[in-house]
Amino acid sequence: MKSQTARRWLIPAAAAVAVIGGGAAVGALAAGADPVLPQRSAAELLVDLQNAKVDGLSGTVVQTADLGLPGIAKLAADVGGETGSLGSLISGENTLRVWHSEPDKSRVALVGTLGQTDVIRNGTDVWIWQSAGNTAQHWTVPAGQADEAPAPMASGLPSTPQEAADQALAAVDPTTEVVVGRSAKVAGRDAYELILRPRDTTSLVGEVRLAIDAEHKIPLRAEIIAKKDNVSAFKVAFTQVDFGRPDAAQFAFNPPPGGTVTEGNSKALSAEEHDAEPTPEEQAEIDKLAEAAKPKTIGEGWTTVFTADLAAAERAVPADAVKPENAPEGAPDELPAAQLEALSAQFPEVSGAWGKGRLLSGNLFSVLFTDDGKVYGGLVAPEKLYEVAAND
Repeated sequence: MKSQTARRWLIPAAAAVAVIGGGAAVGALAAGADPVLPQRSAAELLVDLQNAKVDGLSGTVVQTADLGLPGIAKLAADVGGETGSLGSLISGENTLRVWHSEPDKSRVALVGTLGQTDVIRNGTDVWIWQSAGNTAQHWTVPAGQADEAPAPMASGLPSTPQEAADQALAAVDPTTEVVVGRSAKVAGRDAYELILRPRDTTSLVGEVRLAIDAEHKIPLRAEIIAKKDNVSAFKVAFTQVDFGRPDAAQFAFNPPPGGTVTEGNSKALSAEEHDAEPTPEEQAEIDKLAEAAKPKTIGEGWTTVFTADLAAAERAVPADAVKPENAPEGAPDELPAAQLEALSAQFPEVSGAWGKGRLLSGNLFSVLFTDDGKVYGGLVAPEKLYEVAAND
């Protein structure tokens, strides 16, 4: 049931660009009685979401998170560096301005207290501009390949109601109960509510609530309720929305005077460009490690566990590998695995039949980092991760 609309009007989560979050609080629902809307079944609302399409859209979106990780937010922000957003994603708010014009124009501006990051797609051109440092990166995307474009946030958390809805709808299968909730007012508009509940009681997710615009059928709000204490763990919602087509000037980008511009289409150097080309035996070992490093899933539905071998990922990179010559100034030498290791070292130590490691556990998800370089994560309690790790 995954909607195609998100790929049209938003840049999907694919690249590592982070911003410092901040901004206004989520606007309250309009006071008064719930709107009276024509009755629609859960199946009809699912079809509405799948077929929703708008030619143009602009608005303000607020993303809030309370993942039950006290004390971790500042640590995550410190590890993320000057442009890190992990802290605000774990516990805080992010304010975004979004614009969309069919078929291939979109813009997302993440507004923070210390700056702003804009991700702009205008046909085959994609720009990422950060006010902090006045830096810009440019990508050229082949026509019709929106999925190749970079995204505004590196976390994988949805930055708009549409992205959140797409992720939730991808989980609609026999493991999910789908019901119609109460109608509501969101951003001043009438909306239906669709509720998704995991049937598997071991999931930490209580339910996912989607508010669907009664006229245009696109999500106006998506909220994840944690089973523990029945609290709102993550919410992304429009506080203002306009379905008119934005002016073309919104998608034109000219680098500000004095700014630094780099090309983002850099590719890793070929073997011939390294000091020494790997022997067939060395290349075979590199290929073997690369295969082992590929993330995989264990289980299905809401209790799926994602796992990856970070140690194998690091070993799969040739020792003489270097940055592309046109990599952005100040790009980190460390692999993401090294940054994760620095962060996970601050988590509580745990052990079991699977070995030893560190655990990050909140009210919505758990992540286990083992001492031998593997990581396991999911919307499940730690005990589920221990079980998977012991059998992996």
